[in-house]
Amino acid sequence: MKRRSPGPRDLTDWERLRQLTDEDIAKAVAEDPDAAPLLDEEWFKRAKLVLPDPKLPVTIRLDRDVVMWFKQGGPRYQSRINAVLRAYMEAHRKPAARPGGKPVKRGRGGAPR
Repeated sequence: MKRRSPGPRDLTDWERLRQLTDEDIAKAVAEDPDAAPLLDEEWFKRAKLVLPDPKLPVTIRLDRDVVMWFKQGGPRYQSRINAVLRAYMEAHRKPAARPGGKPVKRGRGGAPR
């Protein structure tokens, strides 16, 4: 069994965070130009859940050194292989056109939306 190395040391000041009020947090978010806006009940009422297309299980033969290189990056190596293949596909895919000349919008799985 593989041993997991300890993660980075936690430098979070949890006591200071526990003492923050909702108003303190809202003020900090409003003052931070990089922060996303706070989401309110109205936003959640209008929100629409969008699930990713399910993955298609396949069997593919790859060179041993290629697989080992991806595995050295840790868990989720298959997702990284998928990301590399997706980047290649998107770089080489010609835009499909609908009747009338409009491009077809595609979801993450490549299927037309």
